[in-house]
Formats: sequence, structure tokens, C-alpha cells
Amino acid sequence: MTLGDLVLAAQANGVVDAAMEDIIAKVLTHLKIEVDNITFEALFQRLVDIALASITIANILALIGAIFFVATLLMRTMVPLRVTGIISDVFFIGYGVLSGTVTTLMLYILLLPINIFRLGQMLKLVKRARIAAQGDLSMDWLKPFMTRRQYRKGDVLFRKGDRANEMFFTVTGKFLVTELGIELPPGRLVGELGFLSPDNRRTQSLECTEDGQVLAITYDRLLEIYFQNPEFGYYFLRLSTERLLQNIARLEGIIDQYKAQADGVKDTNQADDARQD
Repeated sequence: MTLGDLVLAAQANGVVDAAMEDIIAKVLTHLKIEVDNITFEALFQRLVDIALASITIANILALIGAIFFVATLLMRTMVPLRVTGIISDVFFIGYGVLSGTVTTLMLYILLLPINIFRLGQMLKLVKRARIAAQGDLSMDWLKPFMTRRQYRKGDVLFRKGDRANEMFFTVTGKFLVTELGIELPPGRLVGELGFLSPDNRRTQSLECTEDGQVLAITYDRLLEIYFQNPEFGYYFLRLSTERLLQNIARLEGIIDQYKAQADGVKDTNQADDARQD
């Protein structure tokens, strides 16, 4: 380092020190504290006076609103988040009214109905999911989150072994589970097991046998609903389990029919053999 560099560094340090002294002097002047008579007690007392002077109803409402707003950032589920957000909105609206801050008032007046609407929507979803899990297997509660599609006779919705990425609810028309030969009338849920399977593969094929409409929802949307409210995931699992048990019962019935037919054929053959003897 040369002598010139040292001189420049010293000058820079002097400028910084002078700037800091000027800033400190301005802060102390703003706090109405004499620079020549500064003590820790005087500084602390002045800060206390400023804090007490700023305690107003409007500022208290803003502080409470800010606390609830920060709390929303810590919420992991949607219902508590919306409730906390509504409380925060109410306090900030009170602050905006008392302080006359129009921008704050308008912002939280707009946010309040949005939070209320989203809370109502989520509570409605939870209620309907709970009803479904308690025995009513209707999927009406999920319809607002699904999109409508039209299919023609002969269209294949999916084939066995395909990558599964959505679930369907039949509205009109008829659809055939090809491998099982089972016809699905309107009002049936199909494709939900692919959401729960490890490899997300279709276990059967589905073909449209009569022009109709279905409601579809992607697995990503189902995951979104689940993470917004994990309680929904529990009830959806219950619902899917009951659907799976119904399918097992149907297959057991088919197996029993085949066994009965086989036993009947066996008895007939034995009777024929006995008559021949």
C-alpha cells in the first residue's frame, strides 16, 4: 500500500466519522436531548416518553392487528389462517377509521370479505366431507372444485396401465370398465384409487358407451385441497376406502356366483355319472 492510498483511506474514514457524528447529532436533536449533556438515563427516559406519547387507541388497534397478521404466517392449515386473518382485518379497519388513513382502511375493507368468503367455502367443504365419511358417499361437496367435460360414444377416458393424474365423477351417459365389464351409471366416482396408489397407474380401462358428461378434478387440485385442510384428506381416505370395500364386495359376489355355477355343473356331472352306472 502506497502513501497515497493511506492518505485516501484516512480521508475516507474521516468522512465516515463526520457523517456518523452528524447523523447522531440529528437523532439526538430530534429526540430533544442535548448533545453535551447526554446520559443513558436521559436517553432511556426520552424513549419512554415518546413511547407513552404514541400510545393511542388507533396505534393499539394497529399493534393488535399486526400481531394477528404475523400469526397468520405461522398457521399451517387454512381455517385457522382465515379466522386469524379476519381478526387482523377488523383491527386494521379500526385503526384506519381512528387514524384517518384511507389507504389502510380501503385495503382491509377489501380483504375482510375475501377472507370471510374463503373461510365459509372451506368450512362448507369440511362439513360435506365429514358427511360423506359418515356414510353418505355423495360427491356433491366436491363438484365446485371440478371441471365439466363432454364425451362421445366410443371415447376412451383412460386405459389400464396409463399414468393417472385425475379423478372423474359421471354426470350423464354410461361408461364401461372394460376389463371387469361393469357399467357405470350417472353419479359414480371413478379413478380415485390412482390418487392413492404408489405408482399412480390405472388399474382398469374406462370407455364411454353412451354420450355423456363427467366432472373431472386433477390429483394436483386434490393435493391442494388436502394441504389447505388436512382434515379433508382424512375424510377422502375414508371415502376411498369405502369405495374400495364396495369393489371387493362386488368381486366376492362374482366369485361366489362362479363357484355356485361350478358346483352346479359338478353336481350335474356326478348325477349323470351315477345314472350311467
